Amino acid sequence: MKYCPSPWNHRRRITREVVVGDPARGGVVIGGTHPVVRQSMLTCDTMDTAECVRQTLELVAVGCQIVRITAPTVKDAANLENISRELRRVGCHVPLVADIHFKPEAAMEAVKWVEKVRINPGNYADSKKFAIKEYTDAAYAEELARIEARFTPLVLEAKRLGRALRIGTNHGSLSDRIMNRYGDTPLGMVESALEFARICRRHDFHNFVFSMKSSNPKVMIECYRLLAARLDQEGPDWNYPLHLGVTEAGEGEDGRIKSAIGIGSLLCDGIGDTIRVSLTEDSPREIAVCNDLLAQIPLLTGSHPGLGEPSVSWDPFHFKRRESASSPLGDLPAGGENLVRVVVDRRTHDAVAPRISPKADVKPEAVYEDLNLMEVDPSGDVPHPPCETQWVTVRDDVALPPITAFRLLAVRLAALGCRNPILLKDRLTAPAQAPTPEAAQLQAAVNLGSLLADGIGDAILVRSEQGPGQSLRLAFNILQAAGCRSFKTDYVACPSCGRTLFNLQTVTARIKARTDHLKGVKIAIMGCIVNGPGEMADADFGYVGGAPNKINLYVGKKPVRFNIPEDEAVERLVDLIREHGKWREPEVD
Repeated sequence: MKYCPSPWNHRRRITREVVVGDPARGGVVIGGTHPVVRQSMLTCDTMDTAECVRQTLELVAVGCQIVRITAPTVKDAANLENISRELRRVGCHVPLVADIHFKPEAAMEAVKWVEKVRINPGNYADSKKFAIKEYTDAAYAEELARIEARFTPLVLEAKRLGRALRIGTNHGSLSDRIMNRYGDTPLGMVESALEFARICRRHDFHNFVFSMKSSNPKVMIECYRLLAARLDQEGPDWNYPLHLGVTEAGEGEDGRIKSAIGIGSLLCDGIGDTIRVSLTEDSPREIAVCNDLLAQIPLLTGSHPGLGEPSVSWDPFHFKRRESASSPLGDLPAGGENLVRVVVDRRTHDAVAPRISPKADVKPEAVYEDLNLMEVDPSGDVPHPPCETQWVTVRDDVALPPITAFRLLAVRLAALGCRNPILLKDRLTAPAQAPTPEAAQLQAAVNLGSLLADGIGDAILVRSEQGPGQSLRLAFNILQAAGCRSFKTDYVACPSCGRTLFNLQTVTARIKARTDHLKGVKIAIMGCIVNGPGEMADADFGYVGGAPNKINLYVGKKPVRFNIPEDEAVERLVDLIREHGKWREPEVD
């Protein structure tokens, strides 16, 4: 299966057009040859009409082209009429999207008032109780027939009113039916979405897009690749647009890096027609990151017809680290199954090394200029390395984007039967003008994160960021976001919305203040129950809004403490971490 036209030459995936609203009056067209559409979501209560209008206008002012609003109940869905009317009254015609979970009746109300409805196949007329059950083919078909009976009225109404739909699966909310047949896998996400798409197609309704979101960038990349390949297998008229996003990416540098790895790597492969960067921050900041990220893609890609179409040497649908020989890097074990190491240039080393404690987790692990590297041009024949422990990298003067160059290097080495460890660089040529810190961060994350998600790379060198301390920290943060190393606490934090039962930004800051010294611990912070337990499947502990001012605590995806008053919940979370032997007191400087 092929997931994109070419992993070497950037060509955007060809899709059909999906119309959202009236393009002549502020609506948008997703897909086709139209630019990638930027969108975000309101963080306020849907029943607060004035605040919804204010936040929408604020988003539109910074370039948001589609605004999503949660509609958890029929009452909330009905209030979308008032929100839409007030926006149109002040001359704002941005398309609105109702975000629906659990309640088909809320979707039927919302479709009357908004231009698009997002439904989640994992919980739209389907169950999510983490129940283990064997489904016979007959029982599975019976469940599908029941789901079709619940979903068809929305499809017909959307078709009658000229609305759009988003079939949005989430890694954290696959139904028990899908989980029991396919497991918690990218294949399960894809099959869940295709079931709903087939219902749409049976009614000759095609004005819909897909999304495949996960809080893990590698899982998210695998899901979209598999979906694109499966749609191509289904036939040329299955070329529906794709909405990209890393859900629950978090805040600050971590949220931006995770989003850049997931969204950016797919955009570089030509996949993606609309994007949302999900940050635990004020929504307008998401649009700024969308803009910065989209601006980088032309700089990180290109067309290189002289390369031909060599066969890839990795499985793009299942992550596996490339096999390489174990070979020391400086004084540290590297390559093989060892940690992916962080290399710095001499200038960075000399600037930061005197200030770093020997116990520090973030420190240079090798100096680029001191390494015995074999530097090659992978666009042509690559000479056979003298031995398999020889470190190899791409020469700095090679006129290829880093993603293309290092993918080719992996292919050339595989063709020679060589397992040499590879040093990745986020940049091969110096830019005419130094990028801004925001652009440098995104460029490094996209280039290195994309390759690490392919399983390529045994060490990394960040050069886009000019600040010595910042470049070192960025390298470690990219490895953590890509799932290659864990040197600090990892947080999965959802962006706020009208379903959220506490102030996410305040609570996230409070939890971080108490726990950010816990190396190797993963904590999920979820505003509500929609994706909470599922997205926490690979988290150690979870902090989830269970009711207004009440918190439920989880170990993995199992709830263990209920209805804790919010003002006690952070300390109770610390107690839970302590009970499970993962707490340590922070060191005092």
